[in-house]
Amino acid sequence: MSGHFGMKSYMKGAALLTIAALIVKILSAIYRVPFQNLVGDEGFYIYQQVYPFIAIFVVWTSSGFAVAISKMLADNDNNLLSAIEEREQQRNAIMRTVFQYLTLLSLLFFVLLFGGANFLARAMGDDALAPLLRTGSFIVLIMPALAIVKGAFQSKGIMAPIAYAQVMEQTVRVCIILVGAFLVMTTTKSLYGAGKMAIIGTITGEVVGFLLLAYLYKKEFVKNSNLPKRHIKKWPILKEVTWLSLSVSMSGLLLLGYQLVDSFTVFSLLLDGGMEEMVAKQTKGIYDRGQPLVQLGIVIASALSLAIVPLIAHISKKEKGRSATPFIQLTYKTSMLFGWASSLGLILVMPYINEMLFKTDALSGVLMLYVIQIVPLCIILTFTAILQGYGKLKIPALFLLVGFMVKIMLNVLMIQLFGVVGAAVASNIGLLISAVALVVYLKKIIKIQLAPRCFYKKLIGASIWMSIAVVGWLKIMQLLVTVTASERVFALFVGLSAVLIGAFVMLTQMAKSRILLEKEWYLLPFGRRMATYQLWLNRKK
Repeated sequence: MSGHFGMKSYMKGAALLTIAALIVKILSAIYRVPFQNLVGDEGFYIYQQVYPFIAIFVVWTSSGFAVAISKMLADNDNNLLSAIEEREQQRNAIMRTVFQYLTLLSLLFFVLLFGGANFLARAMGDDALAPLLRTGSFIVLIMPALAIVKGAFQSKGIMAPIAYAQVMEQTVRVCIILVGAFLVMTTTKSLYGAGKMAIIGTITGEVVGFLLLAYLYKKEFVKNSNLPKRHIKKWPILKEVTWLSLSVSMSGLLLLGYQLVDSFTVFSLLLDGGMEEMVAKQTKGIYDRGQPLVQLGIVIASALSLAIVPLIAHISKKEKGRSATPFIQLTYKTSMLFGWASSLGLILVMPYINEMLFKTDALSGVLMLYVIQIVPLCIILTFTAILQGYGKLKIPALFLLVGFMVKIMLNVLMIQLFGVVGAAVASNIGLLISAVALVVYLKKIIKIQLAPRCFYKKLIGASIWMSIAVVGWLKIMQLLVTVTASERVFALFVGLSAVLIGAFVMLTQMAKSRILLEKEWYLLPFGRRMATYQLWLNRKK
């Protein structure tokens, strides 16, 4: 009875957490557009240079460590060989040990980031970034408590408070960033001041999220202070929590790691190549426009990766993984479908989308190359999640590390030769290497055919129809509309209409060719409508 209720409540909480994570990702991508509009390309460059430093530690602790803590606590609570009081003592000891460890880590990162701000800013080629790094360093001090509280909730399968806190944190963050940037730009007009305000918004959001969680934690858990402290071996716990936290958050850390590489190399190498400082800052800012586009492109893959881990883990343990095969195939096909469609669609309409969102169509060719990374990223997100469900963590981490090292080497070589084009190509190659390695590794483990040949033929066919429709529409608009393409209103109308037409044609061709079966659509979020549409299109058949 209790087990049934636990599974039911867990799945309900997991679904809520998935929805919250999607809202957070969408907000994270969307707020960058008005922020760039407020501060321009140079201001966007300033923020994007500093953001990865802060985000890496936030993702590692509030996501990776929280999951690792929850797993360790859940394993402890499920140990029925120990008495209830012993399990509670062990639970408290684990939380205390990990909290002390995280506190030391956060203090270390704080000292490195705050004390080394001048060195890091100089390494990026812009000394004025040092105050922003020092401001951002304070966010790491809240992370130990936040990770512990999140992990405690997740270990009990109580996901709702985490979901509420995530949405609250992101909402507060976005509001402060946009309002703060607006106030700074209408008063002092300091771009570095606007960037600092964005960092303050990120810190404030995390603090608000933690305060909400701490309040709910006090209401939910009643601590038994009378229990004596239990002494445990710390090294095995620290080893497990470190490795597990890195493995769980590696796909999120990967994208931030690539951004960090760009922070250290793109601007400084453009300067070394003879580009003027102002032009180099603006060029890096324009290059960074690709990040919110990529984030929106991988939203569906992110949702699938969040949902697939517990499913694969549950089925593989219960039935030795055989019944998990259809779910893996569906996850792969869906991530490929929407990842490829997003990437191709953005490439086709990039000049208009670029101008519509960011005021100008500058470096649209570079951004076309940039968004190709959506496809390997979708594969990486879903396959690391699938392998995580099977308990395979070390080898996938090694593959991601290899791709990351390739990115570093190619950045240094190619930016000097090709400018920001080289940075975009370096990201694509590094991610592609990791993605291919993950696919080969998974096939080696479970001997699976991810998709039949007809799937790829149908995907190519749908892509051709979408390309014909979008390119044809763009040509017609250029002939019929007398307004020049440099005007933003024209870009807005043409860009949005082309996106809608492309999406309609792509989905229609996917449904007509039955690239996914109706029963497969039913398993996906909002797939019921697509299944109904597919049945209607193929009613005569």
